[in-house]
Amino acid sequence: MRALTLSGSDGPSSLSFVDVDVPDPRPDEVRVKLKCAALNRRDVWMTVGQYPGIQMPAIAGSDGSGIVDAVGVGTSKECLDSEVVIYPALEWGDDPLCGGKNFRVLGMPDQGTFAEYICVPKSSIYPKPMHLSWEQAAAFPLAGLTAWRAVVTHGEVKKGDKVLVTGIGGGAAGFALLWAKERGAEVIVTSSSQDKINTAMREGAVAGYNYSNDSWVKELRSEIGSIDLVIDSGGGDGMNTVLDALKNGGRYVFFGATQGNPSRGLNMAKLFFKQIRIQGTTMGRLEEFQEMFDFVSDNKLEPIIDQIFDFSDAIVAHERMLHSQQMGKIVLRFA
Repeated sequence: MRALTLSGSDGPSSLSFVDVDVPDPRPDEVRVKLKCAALNRRDVWMTVGQYPGIQMPAIAGSDGSGIVDAVGVGTSKECLDSEVVIYPALEWGDDPLCGGKNFRVLGMPDQGTFAEYICVPKSSIYPKPMHLSWEQAAAFPLAGLTAWRAVVTHGEVKKGDKVLVTGIGGGAAGFALLWAKERGAEVIVTSSSQDKINTAMREGAVAGYNYSNDSWVKELRSEIGSIDLVIDSGGGDGMNTVLDALKNGGRYVFFGATQGNPSRGLNMAKLFFKQIRIQGTTMGRLEEFQEMFDFVSDNKLEPIIDQIFDFSDAIVAHERMLHSQQMGKIVLRFA
């Protein structure tokens, strides 16, 4: 089979297509012939050596949709020919609060979805919602689940909440907008790109602010009021600014720190006097994955897709994400 393999850390040019053996499913596994895969920021970070524990050569990719074409010993054949989406991780463990020591995201060190076939545990497949195309279904898993755990599980979003999603443009932020909006919240976004803000408002955001403007929080509080819930993936010095937007008793949930740590630390008095709750999070459990897709199916929801590339153009797709040109998910389509 054809697979996209990472063999260095010089950016997307470190990727190449190779022919490898089609994997055989082990007991209690299924093999999925992939129809589509999708990119996540971790895939690009791996190409520039900015992801922990990189093992090469690696076949990355965490998102995938396709058809079950083989099953391992002891696995029911009833799922053969099923149209499915794939849970983007392995071995969460028993603690619902945090993944265990063996927990890992699909795609390095285990083979990921940037290949024509993949074997995964039977428990990791979910029926593809009928209203979604292959491309749409593949867009959801990792980014959608990360946002679901942030907004729903930890953020406890409810109808009428004012939710601030920072850095709109990436996949997870777009899903945070979707989940919060569909649960009845008013969603406000930030970006340095007016085009991305405009797209977010077409997708249901009630307002958007350019975080390059030093007075954006002051403007937000004047026009919108205080925020109930912040969903952030930037961190850095902007974290203290974002915390100024929160109401007393507000919640700040973050799933990344692309801007690093706050260089001047946190204003601790602000946190305890305002009784702000800070919660870190990652992608979620298999049970949350199932909850998310139940919600998608029940409400006929669709993802924001930036661009669809043929699998043969996967390196170009990585370049697009590397330069943060996307608004929504970048999807790869297999022939």
